[in-house]
Amino acid sequence: MSDSTLGGLLADAVRRLSGRSDTPRLDAELLLAEALDCSRTHLLAWPEREPKAEQAARFKAWLERRLAGEPVAYLLGRREFWSLELAVTPATLIPRPETELLVELALARLPADRPAAVADLGAGSGAIALALAVERPLARFVATDRSPSALAVASANAARLGIANVEFRQGDWCAPLLGERFAMLLSNPPYVALADPRWRSGELRFEPPEALVAGEDGLEALRAIIARAPDFLGPSGWLLLEHGYDQGETVPALLRQRGFVEVADHRDAAGISRCACGRWPG
Repeated sequence: MSDSTLGGLLADAVRRLSGRSDTPRLDAELLLAEALDCSRTHLLAWPEREPKAEQAARFKAWLERRLAGEPVAYLLGRREFWSLELAVTPATLIPRPETELLVELALARLPADRPAAVADLGAGSGAIALALAVERPLARFVATDRSPSALAVASANAARLGIANVEFRQGDWCAPLLGERFAMLLSNPPYVALADPRWRSGELRFEPPEALVAGEDGLEALRAIIARAPDFLGPSGWLLLEHGYDQGETVPALLRQRGFVEVADHRDAAGISRCACGRWPG
């Protein structure tokens, strides 16, 4: 098969991506389908087709960027989360499947039949708040982020998806919530230690460091949120936090020290310690 056909382009891309990506075939198909504005099924059904020169050039340019480590989500400008297609940019963290655990834990604590006020701290692309807003239309959500660029992405996602029960506010963690009380606060904050080499390598080096790194031990943001959260929680309000794989004992301990009760840690589908929850007594 000619290297200029869809089948040839895919085979060459998969070969070059092997060892550079965990999903070489998927990456190649997603990028080529985007370049041609067609489905992945079309690529497989018509492998002998030759794309237009500009389409092939676009695909090859994206392939080179992918080979350099740039995430597919940034190349495509989108990522699916909780069955929602979200726009993402280098100003936002790329939503990950494991963060859906935080959504599941929140839904288990938010009744579907009555209103509630919920705040998502450090909203990024808006993934968590928007997923919850779809599932709990009676609830009111506030999503905060210090980055105006991230908030612009999040609010555009809400508008495009027609989700109206989320309000976006700029500020650091709880700062935009002054004078208010919520039934739940939740966050997927940065939790990588400054000395951890992972955020400077691989795909992570393309994501915003401020959304990944949290001080010398990776706990700076988590400590700040836990310290302030009770000032913004109503009686029996919940605080839900995603954390690092090695923080499954430390974060629950911090919650207990602050006075939270019913503290528990939860593992994701891969069995990795992922989220800590605690209820403010009252």
